[in-house]
Amino acid sequence: MAKRHDEFGIDFGLSGLTSFFRYPTPLPGEAEAVRLVAAVAGEYDGAYARQLLEDVQRLLESPLPDEAIVTLWLAATRGYFDLVAHGFDGRGWLRRIAEVSLAEIRAGDSSFVPAAPEPVTDPELSSAVLAEIREVASALAEATVTSLYAAPLPDVVPALERIVADADADLGFRLFLRVLKAYFVEIDEGRLYRFCALGERFGYHELVVEDGNLNIWSDLTD
Repeated sequence: MAKRHDEFGIDFGLSGLTSFFRYPTPLPGEAEAVRLVAAVAGEYDGAYARQLLEDVQRLLESPLPDEAIVTLWLAATRGYFDLVAHGFDGRGWLRRIAEVSLAEIRAGDSSFVPAAPEPVTDPELSSAVLAEIREVASALAEATVTSLYAAPLPDVVPALERIVADADADLGFRLFLRVLKAYFVEIDEGRLYRFCALGERFGYHELVVEDGNLNIWSDLTD
């Protein structure tokens, strides 16, 4: 069992943040985007900001190339806030999120010093997440390239595989779920059950996995 996160009744951390960058939120410029990050970081009496900071630190300290970070952000938000168009590279935007999160935490605890995050590197959990990504890779790749409402992102699957293998399986699984939801990729009930079982192993509240935004088909065979 990974670190428990069931105090959050919604998706949390960086994956949860991406879910707020969506319609009908006004299309953000940089200032509006930063204000949105601050508003989300203030949820759960500072606990959200701490988790958001942990997720961002994991990516900043990981060997993921910057283009993979950009791809993951754009895929999870379905391109709603194009950080590159607003003058950020991937790590630059993550550092901005970290600054906002740290300010929120220190507003309630001025002595707070962030500790180095411990990524989830359990090989069984990592292998289980990678297996799920690879089993829907074809449908996910098609959805992220052919969407009528977002620019094509041909490298989403490799980016998700890299974050799981090289950074953190927990964050990788949450971003995988978020991308499936953003592009409304079809899954069957059996896959949903496996997702929920993985969520339990990661210590998630059940609504982190299925919040009503997965595209579940009872008669689908995938």
